[in-house]
Amino acid sequence: MSLSATPLDPAPKQPADPYQLQSLDRAVALLELLGESEAPLSLGDVCERMSLHKSTAHRALMVLERTGLIERTAENRFRLGLKLYELGCRAVEQIDLRARVHPWFRRLCAQVGEAVHLGILQKTSVVYLDKVEPSNRRVWLASRIGSSNPVYCTAMGKAMLAFLPAEQLADILSRIRFVRLTPRTLCTPEALMRSLERVRRRGYAIDDEEVEAGVRCLGAPILNESGVPVAAVSVSGPASRITPQSVPGIAEHLLHCCREISASLGVRDRRRAPSPSPFLRHYGA
Repeated sequence: MSLSATPLDPAPKQPADPYQLQSLDRAVALLELLGESEAPLSLGDVCERMSLHKSTAHRALMVLERTGLIERTAENRFRLGLKLYELGCRAVEQIDLRARVHPWFRRLCAQVGEAVHLGILQKTSVVYLDKVEPSNRRVWLASRIGSSNPVYCTAMGKAMLAFLPAEQLADILSRIRFVRLTPRTLCTPEALMRSLERVRRRGYAIDDEEVEAGVRCLGAPILNESGVPVAAVSVSGPASRITPQSVPGIAEHLLHCCREISASLGVRDRRRAPSPSPFLRHYGA
């Protein structure tokens, strides 16, 4: 008896992913490609690395460029755009950074006996996300959660600007409209850049009555794993209490707080050598 061969059953088809959107998947893959590249990529580079037809890659690049998610260099190459930085700042707020850092905030407030703020960078402003004040102080600051101040004259703003990548810093500086809020406000790009250089040397910034007369602030950045600021912390109080003599001690507590918060985000400790007499050299170093 002979057995006749029977055809094998065809392999069952895999169900299509109901949530797959080819153009969106391609755009995400393109952003990841640009993010992983150490240098901007040309259209040809994108086509080769993603195995895309030139017209397909070009359409994807144009859409992303139009939305600001990527940008084109003078050499007609593509890199990630600042819109992603803005979205990242909003993401920091939405993952409830306030709740995450609040234990350090309360401890810092108790250590220094002054108001402590948490802020993020939004375009050319600093937005206040959280605030803790000591209960035994009679002088209360008028700052409110959700309010904002110009980035160029706040301690938190300068602390974040000082540690931004050069291109992001240049873009923000080009969009700042300098307005004098007090006689001490820094009102030129040159003055701000000199101030930022001092911030880089000592690790923190000082607002010496630049936003409000009689109020002095110290600010330091919270860094991500790439060393880029995602937020900042400040200590604020009357100039009669935050004096040249008290600044070094307050700065030590502030920097320790920010290092611990940054470490909780996966950042290694980056200790800086203390700078002697930082307040007295604030405008003259």
